[in-house]
Order: sequence, then structure tokens, then C-alpha cells
Amino acid sequence: MTPLHLREILERVASGELDANAAFEAVKRLPFEDLGFAKVDHHRALRAGLPEVVFGQGKTPEQVIGVARALRDAGQSVLVTRLAADAAAVVTAALPELTYAAQARIAYYRATDAPPSGRGVILVVAAGTADLPVAEEAALTAELLGNAVERVTDVGVAGIHRLFAHHERLRAASVLIVVAGMEGALPSVVGGLVDRPLIAVPTSIGYGASFGGLAALLAMLNSCAAGVTVVNIDNGFGAGVAAHLINRA
Repeated sequence: MTPLHLREILERVASGELDANAAFEAVKRLPFEDLGFAKVDHHRALRAGLPEVVFGQGKTPEQVIGVARALRDAGQSVLVTRLAADAAAVVTAALPELTYAAQARIAYYRATDAPPSGRGVILVVAAGTADLPVAEEAALTAELLGNAVERVTDVGVAGIHRLFAHHERLRAASVLIVVAGMEGALPSVVGGLVDRPLIAVPTSIGYGASFGGLAALLAMLNSCAAGVTVVNIDNGFGAGVAAHLINRA
């Protein structure tokens, strides 16, 4: 149930096009629908501006199908994150309207084809090719939430001249998401070049002393570039949502 959907129902009741019983049937699943194994929050889009998102990791394909079907049947878009390829094959076979983006590990369904909104472009910058799964999770999340998104890839500090070739795109972006593993230096560099909100995403990419992304996380938290905000390790989804909220403010 989106704000637009609820407004349409109320307007139809006010005009006499829809009677009270029909309106009740349309909204009776508010604020949530109990599936037994999950309580699907149909009220979240009204309350928080974003529909419920399904975290696929740890769920069986059948559980993902149940929640995704409930969201779809309520007229909402569907976004499933961290969905492994083998589980995605089962989910999309049952719900063929869902599209699976393998690199981002996201399955999704768009309830509407509204054009991108927001104040400007969200630019997702990835330090290395190995960081692309997290970067693409961030980029696709922001796109599915209705933003114009661009990507710059493989511009890490080991070859910093590659980043400078995109200087104008960096400065033109409304919000930046910068994704890096190893020592996590790229957000500090980008943060020193732009006057825009910057969300840093540490990834778990790196050798042993990177401690599964902890080194990158600490480096980003201790950035000397003012205003760098940091999300959790590998949390491309969280970065995409944060960038969306900034871009629509």
C-alpha cells in the first residue's frame, strides 16, 4: 500500500465510485499481513516512505516467495536482497515477473514505471572490480527506489589517475556512494574533491590483515575528509537507501 494507492482509494470513496465495503477489502491488510512465518508490513510505505524489503539470506526460497507474492498482490514493488543464484532460480520460477540481477544478488519487481525523481544523480564509485557486487547492490537499490543513478568503476587509489578522469562527474553528482575494500582509502580521496554528501561503503575484499573489511571500515570512520558517512561492511543496500533519502530531501 503506497501513499498514492491509498489516496486513490479515498478519492474513489469520496466520489462515490467505491463503496465502504470495497474500500475495506482494499485496505484490510493494513498494517500487516500475517503469513505465519512472517508478518508482511504493508504499512511501511505509508509510514516510512519505502516499502518493506526482503532480506533473502537465511530464508528458504519458499519463504521468499511467500513474502514477495504478498507484497506484489498488495500492489507494491518487490525488492529482495542477498538472494543466492540457486534460490533465485526457484523464486523466479514461481514468480516469473521478478527479475534477478546476479551481480547485485537482487530480485525485483516494479509495480510502476515512474520516471526517476529526486534532486539529481546518485553516483556510485567502485574502487576495484572485486567491489562491484556491493557497488551494484547500492546502485540498483537506489534505481529501484526511483533515482537516476550513474556508475564509475575500477578507480581505486592504486591508479589514482583513473579517478581524476571522472572529476567533473564526481562534482556534478547530487550524492556519492564510494565503495572500497583493502585499506578503504578511496572515500577520503573523493571526499577531498567534492562538496556533496558522500556515503562510504567498506567491503570485505582484501588479504588477511583486512580482517574481512574491518580495516576498510575503520579507515573510513577515521577519514580526514569532512562529512564522510559510513555504513556497515558490504552494506550496499543501506548505502542505496541513505542516498535515496538524501536525494529526495
